Formats: sequence, C-alpha cells, structure tokens
Amino acid sequence: MGAADAEIEELLDRKKPVKNPLVPVGALITAGVLTAGLISFRQGNSQLGQKLMRARVVVQGATVALMVGSAYYYGEHFRSSKNEN
Repeated sequence: MGAADAEIEELLDRKKPVKNPLVPVGALITAGVLTAGLISFRQGNSQLGQKLMRARVVVQGATVALMVGSAYYYGEHFRSSKNEN
C-alpha cells in the first residue's frame, strides 16, 4: 500500500499547479449574468431577462468546454510525460 500511496501523492502534487485560470473567470461571468437576469425578471423586464438567460447558457457552455478541454489537454500531457520516464 505504501508504493500506491506514494504514487497517488505524486500525481496530486503534479496536478495541483495545473489549473486553468479561465474556468473560475467563466464561473464568475456565469454567476454575474445569472444575477443580472434574475434581477431583470424581478423588475418585470422579461424580454431582457430571457436574453440574459440565453447568454448565461452560452457562457456556462463555454466554461464547461474549457473544463473538458483543459482536462483532456493536461490528461494527454500527463500521460505523455509519464511515458517518457
């Protein structure tokens, strides 16, 4: 079990610095557009609220695409660096 634990620790240590800084930005933009949409619905401006909700879906989709793309990229990068060792 000691060798497996050491390998998991090494994997986690390598993965920690590899983060996509655009994902939190996308999440904040999504939350901002959602908040603006809810406020506009509450004020009775349903047309603007609908546009903001559609924009939220687009931004949320882009954020998920960034997450998947970075996971794929760094997963391939990690595999290729492991094969070199």
